[in-house]
Amino acid sequence: MDYKLERLEKIDLRQVWENEAGNFTPWLAEEENLKLLGDTIGLDLELVGTETAVGSFSADIVCINTQDDSKVLIENQLEKTDHTHLGQIITYAAGLDAITVIWLAKRITDEHRAGLDWLNEITEEGINFFGLEIELWKIGDSNLAPKFNIVSKPNEWTGSVSRRIAKPQLTDDKLLQLQFWTDFKTYVSNQDSDLITPTPKAGRRMSITIGRSGIHLAGIASFWDSESYSYKRNEIRAEVHLSGSKATERFLALEQLKSDIEEELGEPMTWYNPDDSKMSRIYIRKTVDLRNTEHRQAQYAWLLEKLEKLHTVFALRVRDL
Repeated sequence: MDYKLERLEKIDLRQVWENEAGNFTPWLAEEENLKLLGDTIGLDLELVGTETAVGSFSADIVCINTQDDSKVLIENQLEKTDHTHLGQIITYAAGLDAITVIWLAKRITDEHRAGLDWLNEITEEGINFFGLEIELWKIGDSNLAPKFNIVSKPNEWTGSVSRRIAKPQLTDDKLLQLQFWTDFKTYVSNQDSDLITPTPKAGRRMSITIGRSGIHLAGIASFWDSESYSYKRNEIRAEVHLSGSKATERFLALEQLKSDIEEELGEPMTWYNPDDSKMSRIYIRKTVDLRNTEHRQAQYAWLLEKLEKLHTVFALRVRDL
């Protein structure tokens, strides 16, 4: 059988993204693209915001590593790396208290690769610096495909190693949250629910797909007030989580349906759409005592009921956005 073989063609990044802040950063901040980046280095990345203020400067992208809720800084360049951005990533990481730094560029120079390798050598275990190059490829008339290449990484780093490093550092609260989600997954499986719960992780969030990229359901078990982080507060939440460059646009479209949504749901929701973040939430919350295991079954029953209702009310609506 004869096969027609096409040639791989490398595409210049500037043909697709004219500038970093206006084009590339919003693209990378999309959920599916952060997932591709995260899969490359073995992290589960969840967007916190883009162009995040750090003093008088702005960090390109800030994420949470959902494996341990630590901050991740991503700094982008559509050209080869330069000394200015090397200084920026150190400044931003310090200002944001980020423990993982990803420097993404068209080309990482040998000097800057050596600099990242040196930072990984001298910093304490758990502080991680990555240097990645991005390429765009196509075959014949195919769609463009991005490819991330790791140029520099922490010593002996793999996805499995990163999880082993993080686990001994878990606080009592993180261990409790891990147990909370482990038992919740078991509870859901015993209730003949249609919700598909992922592998439990040591964090406040369990994300559940709803059929639309950039939007998902989330169960929350939080020890901190979600708006101010200023005081201890135990709560569980069922929420619709919107992220990426279209988060606000989609939030506003859903907000136009607020009356119908809340009437169908049978109760009011909190509609949270901050001006300075590409992340919006629509949620129901309940104050609880997460450390009181005697109430755990009632907490699971409430959370599952609300998540199932949110799925029923929002699934078709978000697919039509």
